[in-house]
Amino acid sequence: MTLHLHHLRGCSPTPLANYLKAMGILRLVAEQADAKVRGWWQDEHFCLLSSLSKEELEKFFLEKYEPTPVVAPWNGGSGFYRTWDEKNRRLRNSKNAAAMDDLLLSENPRLDRLRALVDEVRQVLPQYCEQRDVSKLKTKERNKILILPVGDGPQFPVIPKDDSGKLQVQRALLRTSRTTPFFRSALVEIDGDVKTPWLWGSGGNDGNIDYSGRFLENLKAVLIPNEPQHIRQLLRCAFEEESSRGFQSGAAGKVGQFQPAGAGGANVTTGTGSQQDTHLNPWDFVLALEGAMVFQSHASRHLNPVAMSQATAPFAVRNHSTGYASAGTDKLDRGEQWLPLWSRPSSFQEISSLLAEARLQFGRQRVNRPVDVVRAITRLGVARGIDSFLRFAYLERNGQSRLAVPLGRIFVRQHPQSFLIDDIARWMDQLQRCARDKNATSRLINAERRLTDAVLAALTHDPQPVLWQAVLLAAVEIEMMQATGTAIEAQPMPPLRPEWIEATFDPELAVEWRLALALGSAAAKYFKFHPTDSVRGHCLPLDNKSFWPRFRTSEKRLVRDPRVVVSGRDAISDCAAIVERRLIEASQKGERRLPLVAAPSCGAQLGDLAAFIAGNVDIERTFNLARAFMAVQWSKFDPHKHCPNTIASDDQPPEAWLALRLSCLPWPLGDGRRIPAESSIVRRLMAGDTANATEVALRRLRAAGVRVPLQAATTDPERSRLWAAALVFPIHRDSAQKAAALLDPSLKGQVHA
Repeated sequence: MTLHLHHLRGCSPTPLANYLKAMGILRLVAEQADAKVRGWWQDEHFCLLSSLSKEELEKFFLEKYEPTPVVAPWNGGSGFYRTWDEKNRRLRNSKNAAAMDDLLLSENPRLDRLRALVDEVRQVLPQYCEQRDVSKLKTKERNKILILPVGDGPQFPVIPKDDSGKLQVQRALLRTSRTTPFFRSALVEIDGDVKTPWLWGSGGNDGNIDYSGRFLENLKAVLIPNEPQHIRQLLRCAFEEESSRGFQSGAAGKVGQFQPAGAGGANVTTGTGSQQDTHLNPWDFVLALEGAMVFQSHASRHLNPVAMSQATAPFAVRNHSTGYASAGTDKLDRGEQWLPLWSRPSSFQEISSLLAEARLQFGRQRVNRPVDVVRAITRLGVARGIDSFLRFAYLERNGQSRLAVPLGRIFVRQHPQSFLIDDIARWMDQLQRCARDKNATSRLINAERRLTDAVLAALTHDPQPVLWQAVLLAAVEIEMMQATGTAIEAQPMPPLRPEWIEATFDPELAVEWRLALALGSAAAKYFKFHPTDSVRGHCLPLDNKSFWPRFRTSEKRLVRDPRVVVSGRDAISDCAAIVERRLIEASQKGERRLPLVAAPSCGAQLGDLAAFIAGNVDIERTFNLARAFMAVQWSKFDPHKHCPNTIASDDQPPEAWLALRLSCLPWPLGDGRRIPAESSIVRRLMAGDTANATEVALRRLRAAGVRVPLQAATTDPERSRLWAAALVFPIHRDSAQKAAALLDPSLKGQVHA
């Protein structure tokens, strides 16, 4: 058997109409002509491998193709109803009704399925109507009913236009025409209610566009042609031209959300002109709707037995205005659908099975948000040879019309660090619920969106430390808002696994990263690798009694905790405030030390502290990254596994600052001598009084037996503030001993206990 390869360049991944056209061609050929046909995506177009030659493929669609019945009798523009002409006192046909009549009256045997379904529907509809004398109804009343053309009049069966009338008809048709592909695709009955997937608008209706009526009009143009050769040329254009436009104009030429550029209206496309009228190849519309029926919907109920059931379409998720530059408000969006692209030749049965399962999940959890979709994709949560997904959002345009707007393409590939997002996934869900609240502030909405954007960027690009740092910095921005009382019901950032440390290491920002590591791991002490009294308590009022960090609240407000000294407005002031608070708390316990100790191998190095004091460090980034590291589960930290081996420069801080540092230690020097701390040092440095602060430190050192050749020191007020802030970074015992040896050479060679 000879196989023929067809490059259908008119079937591109975007817009949605062209993608659906490819699905329609594959489905129709497989079901009606060649069951072994294969299809795949290559070089931005659809390829078809079939036993049909080019001429045979064209002949099939022109002479043998049997259209799938597409009727939506719950919509007024479906062709089943008429309007009352008061002037001539008779019913008036719509264009859609005329197209239906022409198709039904033709002798074309390819329309037998359509005739059978229309006859069935016409038998069902009167059962849900009441006889009304429409001639006696006022114009306002006639606009609220749908009139069936049954009888001589003026008594006619009528159905209310409201949702109750629609619901009755939809439920009746679902029960009598269960095998109709269009009904299975456009409607789902759940607990007595009928839901409509976003792909079909509001049940085959998008604003003023009734897809079933447009389908009949365009079907009439291709099946009952006056010029058969012209229709053949249109079919070739639909197959071969990426932009096959030109022959159906006016209402029949508008495709609604499937092709945004063909929606019509001012400023819809580029160039001059109002674009009030549109032109469309009727084959494009017919084949696109045939392809839309590939996406069969079903009802799903999540594992939670009390969760609300919902209509589920393949790869459809809740909308989230994130991940693209022109994101707007979620309230104007209907949802998103992620459509698969595959490069392996696949049969229609394989593709339909994939869409029927629509398995996007990680672990046992089904995805329901764009971020969840990306997480599933990066873990190979989808199979069947899918290479990438096209992300479409159904966005509101004007009125109730929607547009299927492509938001980008996400490639299916394994991401070695995607598991990190598991730590904050539930927290992000809670934040999104807070941001969707009607009383949510724009600041919260934008911050939550930035966090989601950062997560999407980290998951959809090659592993880059700067992207993972961006995730943590966006999360810290949320926490800073929570410290003011916003979205506290979401609770603070949850515990992070130590792998975040390795993922965020950026050689170009190594100094900031190492200093953030020292401050982020700081605690009063470490006992068997477990920290006690983390500095995170100075940033947020936390309940230390709970296993997971939770806010301390009273009457749904944060408790005013005197230990919380971080304001979030100035990183230098916040660092100094932590040092001063720790010194005060220690003095209240009768201790003359600074209880700040870093995790093993995380102490700040003197070279990094020299860069900090010299003003060569991004202080805000360092402090915010440290705030994120405060959430790391340091009890699980392994420096050999989670901490890259990095070396700071050989630069040394000024001798005066080293004296200040040695007078604020959490433990004795290596030879056992204790240097008592003095809380006034921080206040003096922040006030710019470097001379007196240094004098106090030198007295403490000399009293402890450290012979410092320095008599006095001074610096400018700005540098003095940096000296105070630098004291917040815990140093290792070896660094302290090295600093002592620099000030007093007689201490060289001494080893700490």
